[in-house]
Amino acid sequence: MWLMKPPVKYKMSNKMLRVLVIALFSCVSIAVGLVARQGGEGESSAADEAEIVRVIDGDSLKLMVNGRKDEARLIGIDAPEMGQRPWGRRAKDHLRELVGASGELSIEYDVERRDKYGRLLVYVRTGDGRFVNEEMLRAGYAVLFTVPPNVRHVAKFRKAQEEARQQGLGIWAGKGLKESPSGYRRSHPWR
Repeated sequence: MWLMKPPVKYKMSNKMLRVLVIALFSCVSIAVGLVARQGGEGESSAADEAEIVRVIDGDSLKLMVNGRKDEARLIGIDAPEMGQRPWGRRAKDHLRELVGASGELSIEYDVERRDKYGRLLVYVRTGDGRFVNEEMLRAGYAVLFTVPPNVRHVAKFRKAQEEARQQGLGIWAGKGLKESPSGYRRSHPWR
């Protein structure tokens, strides 16, 4: 007769349990990130309908999203600051022109939904399908501004900026912008 040995009992230490929990959490986080990014170039991980409340400046809007007013920052672009006369005002006016007539907007998100200031990070499309972030670059009213991991449309944005630069549009004109928006913010920290 075979003698059966009792099953071996494994006792998991607290340290081993923590490692297992961290590994499981990491796997779930990676899976969620992959699902969010599976749309690829030109597609967003999520979208909402929004209503324009007001244009703040050339790359910021106040929107009504899901019944809540929220400040939003356009992903991938950096428009001249209002103190960068006359380009700050021109960028704001151009953005107002792009979104003003449409009323309803479609906003898309990338990897991160908010920036360190709590603003929504968005790609904006008008009711007639214009891609606002790209149009601001193409018209020469903004510069490319990438902040990883929100880089879904960077190739498209780079091309739009290059077209504006080659054609000498907006800030790329002969008497265009003298200092980048980010450089202006560094030299004017009190703004």
